[in-house]
Amino acid sequence: MSATTPVSSSASSSASGAGRTLPLTEGSTVQRVLRAAVTPGGAVFILAAILFVAVVSANPSFGEPPQLIRFIGRTAPIAIAAMGQYYVIVSGEFDLSMGAVIATQVVIAGNYIGDDEGRVLPAIVLMLVIGALVGLVNGLGTTLLRVPSFIVTLGTMLALGGLVRFLTGGAATGNPVDTFREIGRGGIQDVPVVEVLPYPVIILVAIMVAGVWLMRSPFGRTIIATGDNPDAAALAGAHVWWVKTRAFMLSSLSATVAGILLVGYAGVHPSVGAGYEFQAITAVVLGGVVLGGGRGWLLSAAAGAFALELLFSFLNFQEVESTWRPTVQGVIIILAVAAAGRAWSLGRRPSRASPPAPPAAPAPSPTTARPGTETGEI
Repeated sequence: MSATTPVSSSASSSASGAGRTLPLTEGSTVQRVLRAAVTPGGAVFILAAILFVAVVSANPSFGEPPQLIRFIGRTAPIAIAAMGQYYVIVSGEFDLSMGAVIATQVVIAGNYIGDDEGRVLPAIVLMLVIGALVGLVNGLGTTLLRVPSFIVTLGTMLALGGLVRFLTGGAATGNPVDTFREIGRGGIQDVPVVEVLPYPVIILVAIMVAGVWLMRSPFGRTIIATGDNPDAAALAGAHVWWVKTRAFMLSSLSATVAGILLVGYAGVHPSVGAGYEFQAITAVVLGGVVLGGGRGWLLSAAAGAFALELLFSFLNFQEVESTWRPTVQGVIIILAVAAAGRAWSLGRRPSRASPPAPPAAPAPSPTTARPGTETGEI
């Protein structure tokens, strides 16, 4: 009798699914694309396209391939930082230390490398190790010490900021050799159409590909499940503390890569990276990732960074004062969080057109067991 219950349940589930809305992974390619476009994660690509058209209308030369590829190269650091912030936010946490990590890495590059080209590779390795250690501290402080990530990363931001000011006195110090700076401002010459292919664009594409692969791996599915319901993820066998800690490490490593690229653009100054954590959070929420975790797409976070920079470019061409940028970011965060949270929650609700599932058949009572069936009697 008990063996027939799952079959009945499955049949009723199939019947009730007849009128349900298809999820994003079902249907034809065109259907999947259209359904994705109306989600918060898909809408940011449409927003970026609209902003691109607006910027080109304001400045036609912006749409020329050489200008466009340079814009992508300049936006690469914030897009990489946004993808790093994505891992933390989708796991249900925050990372406010990204800007301080960037400033720390910039100062390390300027003072350790100097004019010695032989120190370029060791410096990159050192910066990546320091980035991983900062992420490890943030992750363990949040998970094992059970201190809210907002407080842990705020403390890390203040500690690193104080260290940077102590080492530099608040002024620019050191200047790494041009070989190192070329990573952020150089590129492959004589490329057809675009003339120069910036190294930051190549690095950005590589990180995007690696990120997509990572989010399709068991770790990616686990981090989404952890952000959605950490208790359920733990009951399913996930090591929640280690999943979140790795998310913080990925965030700090992303900030490190962004810092390496920014040395080429902005040079060595303790103010480099200031406010990057808020720009990254703005890009992530603009990309439809829900604060609180569990919902959002990695590439949408990167698209949010491009949409944000396109918006700032448009405002610049309209001669709007740059002092309005923090105000714009604040408004975007509020509106994007409200819209994304509501849109994702509506998408998770069952369709009203779906018929209710019939009640499951009751299990047989032990007092009514029939001889030869449940009891084994003859």
